[in-house]
Amino acid sequence: MLTAAVRRRVAVLRQPRPAARLARLLWIAWAIIVWNVVFDHVLVVAGREFIAAANRAAFAVPPHYENMDAWMRPAVTRALWTATASGGAIALAGFLLVRAVRAPRVVR
Repeated sequence: MLTAAVRRRVAVLRQPRPAARLARLLWIAWAIIVWNVVFDHVLVVAGREFIAAANRAAFAVPPHYENMDAWMRPAVTRALWTATASGGAIALAGFLLVRAVRAPRVVR
């Protein structure tokens, strides 16, 4: 009984329209995940660079302090643009690929 219901639901997803909708949803999910990973990575790298610069500044003669805002504010902007470009490129590629697959093929 349960197996038959699962098979019916899976069979519906094999139809072109629901399959394309599912593919678009998966491409959007992938783009969101990539956006998050890229954004986080850029900020982590900037944070590590700030820590290294602060460490060098603390042991310099004469010692001084690094301004965290001077390092991290540009990093947030850079992370936002880089992540948006990465996620947008993946979403665009996904939508174009789904559209290309859904287009009717003419066989001669």
